Amino acid sequence: MSSGYHIVVCGSLVPDPLQVLEPVEGPDGPALENEMMIPAVLDPWAAHALYEAAHLAARTEGSRVWLVSIGPRARLQQLMMSIAQKVPFELVAADGPASGFTDARETAAALADLIESIDGLDRSRALIFGGRSSASRDAGVTMGMVGERLGVTDQFLAVDKLTVEDDGRLQIMERIEGGRYLVSVCQGPPLVCAWSTGELPEPPNNPQVGMQNMRTIMPALQKAKPVQLDAEGLSYVTVEIPKGKRDTRIERNMGAEDIAREIVEWVRG
Repeated sequence: MSSGYHIVVCGSLVPDPLQVLEPVEGPDGPALENEMMIPAVLDPWAAHALYEAAHLAARTEGSRVWLVSIGPRARLQQLMMSIAQKVPFELVAADGPASGFTDARETAAALADLIESIDGLDRSRALIFGGRSSASRDAGVTMGMVGERLGVTDQFLAVDKLTVEDDGRLQIMERIEGGRYLVSVCQGPPLVCAWSTGELPEPPNNPQVGMQNMRTIMPALQKAKPVQLDAEGLSYVTVEIPKGKRDTRIERNMGAEDIAREIVEWVRG
């Protein structure tokens, strides 16, 4: 495709999963204890989408990549300092909550508005990427609603691989039940891809890419407009960390065959 793609990746910050996350009741509803102090990372599913987008853009002349993020401005700036050196992109940001206690419908509406505000975006060449899920906003429906708001009806919501064929058509390999894949062929953009894992590892840091990105990241953060995600009408009865369950039994002089038999019976049960 000689004209290239306009790839928009939806993704924001989430608390570092290696930290202790303790839900508390805040003045505006559920929150995480010391949330503003918890280190943040780029959402893992969104990271897959960003790396796949950058790889596709690098192989297709004339392509551009935008990263659309909603989050607290100061925390977004910290996040950009860590991911700016990974792949080339242009940031489009809004200053708002990145909590897991927001409504997917309102989040999708805010993301769609940000995408529509992108200067120079050609909707006929647009590929809307994002994660199939999120480490914070794990509703699993956000990308689908973003696509509907943008009028993009070709949607693939569990993508592991996207291949550009010789005639310009796009082949998408999508996860389905039973460990199988559904392979679809799309004539071309626009389309929505919610990524599962993709095929690419995390790219190494490249200082030159970081310097190039920061020229546009800092102005984008300064221009980030506030957005409210009030989740009107949404209430939580209780919020708690799932309780772990562990049954331990000490056996002496138990043979390997007996151990294996018990494991098989436990799995079947």
